[in-house]
Amino acid sequence: MYDTILVATDGSEPADRAIDHALDLASRYDADVHVISIVDTGRYNEPALSSTELVIDNLEDYARDLITEVTERGETLGIELATEVRHGIPHEEIMAYADDVDADLTLLGRHGASQTGHHIGSVADRVVAQSDRPVQLV
Repeated sequence: MYDTILVATDGSEPADRAIDHALDLASRYDADVHVISIVDTGRYNEPALSSTELVIDNLEDYARDLITEVTERGETLGIELATEVRHGIPHEEIMAYADDVDADLTLLGRHGASQTGHHIGSVADRVVAQSDRPVQLV
C-alpha cells in the first residue's frame, strides 16, 4: 500500500505519535521511511554573524538530536530510516522533500482542538491545504 512514507518531527508529542504511526506502517508494508526536521529560518532570516546565527545553530543542533532519536527508535524495530535536516519555511520544506522522495504518504502530528474541533497547527494546516500528495494527521 505504501512504498515511501515521510514523517516530520519538531520534537512535540503529536510528532512522536506520527513517528510511531510511520514506524508501524513501515513494519506492516515494508515501506521506506524518511524523517525530516526543519530549522524554521523564516522566523530569523539566517543573517550572518549575529546572535540570530547562534539561535539558528542551536535549532539545527536540536533538529539533529531529534533525527538521531528517531533513527534509534527505528533501529530498535529493525527499520532503517532516511533522514534530513533542512533550513527554511517548514510547510514548504516538508512538501518539497515529499516531492524529492516521491512520498506516497506524509504523516504529521495533530495538535489540540480548536472551536471547530480540529485545530492541527499552522504547519500541518498549510501542508494539508497545499500538498498535492496524500497527508495524514495523527
